[in-house]
Amino acid sequence: MPQLTWQKSSFSSGGEGNCVELAASTSSLIHLRESDHPHQLATTTPHALANLLHAVKAGHLSR
Repeated sequence: MPQLTWQKSSFSSGGEGNCVELAASTSSLIHLRESDHPHQLATTTPHALANLLHAVKAGHLSR
């Protein structure tokens, strides 16, 4: 995998842990990781991530 440039979410806390980070790859994929487990990645497409964020913001996901 090529070197990724990670960006921390603006909603993440400033301390250690509790940070969501995103990186875009040249293959038009979005990679996500949690700062406590930086070697565990989730990979998705921009469209799928946008749909997830829309559903979360709209309150369509339940526990």
